[in-house]
Amino acid sequence: MKKLKKRLQQGETLHGCWLNLGSSLTAEIVGLAGFDWVLIDLEHGAGSEREVLYQLQALEHTPTAALVRVESTEPQRIHRILDMGAEGIMCPKVSNPAEARKVVGGLHYPPHGHRGVAKMVRATGFGQHFGQYYQEAQDNILGVVQIETVEVLNHLDEVAAIDGVDVLFIGPADLSMELGIFGQFDHPRFKEALRETVNAAQKAGKATGILFFNPDDYQTYHDLGIRLIACGADATFVADGARHLAKRLDAFRTVPAGVNNGSE
Repeated sequence: MKKLKKRLQQGETLHGCWLNLGSSLTAEIVGLAGFDWVLIDLEHGAGSEREVLYQLQALEHTPTAALVRVESTEPQRIHRILDMGAEGIMCPKVSNPAEARKVVGGLHYPPHGHRGVAKMVRATGFGQHFGQYYQEAQDNILGVVQIETVEVLNHLDEVAAIDGVDVLFIGPADLSMELGIFGQFDHPRFKEALRETVNAAQKAGKATGILFFNPDDYQTYHDLGIRLIACGADATFVADGARHLAKRLDAFRTVPAGVNNGSE
């Protein structure tokens, strides 16, 4: 494992991005680009569990740690992805302590949780390293719950205090939507929710994370104390690069002599 959890506990700021194309090739490209971690997105991304497996395999030989966002808090969803070799799980819209405890229960083997035991899986080297994996999993698997609802804002201290919840990760789009101020990230209520989340995490000795798409926003969130920072996604990298190049080529385009370009 790539010790992402320990690095966060030591106070490092860790940079990542989203993988939502379901492509092992873009996963490998991003994994070699210099990010500390990536988030393979099963909630909104294009891929299925099969594509998650391929992306984990592609990331294995890169320095980048792989987290996966599952669609729900159901333990079986979490178990399956961990067995594939993910180093952490993100669950969306965790609204209360009971849901947070359900996530944690799915992350860890007894006595810390209720993750099912399977030795012949990729995470354990197909049985070769189960003992080592079992010993190290508790200290290395990262548990990330997303702060995206109004309800959870009333339970931040309780959720942050749960052993096994390692990161409170703010989902700006969903949270601002639920607050009735969609996309207004400078709105006082959104800023208040950010501060409340960071404060709750810090009191419990936990980290806070966020996803944004404009690198110019980096300092604002870092100054708040957010340390698991995601900027961009493989889909935006491809789309932005393609649009940028097409626009540059258009600037060189010339109209052949005698051809009406529509200006008359």
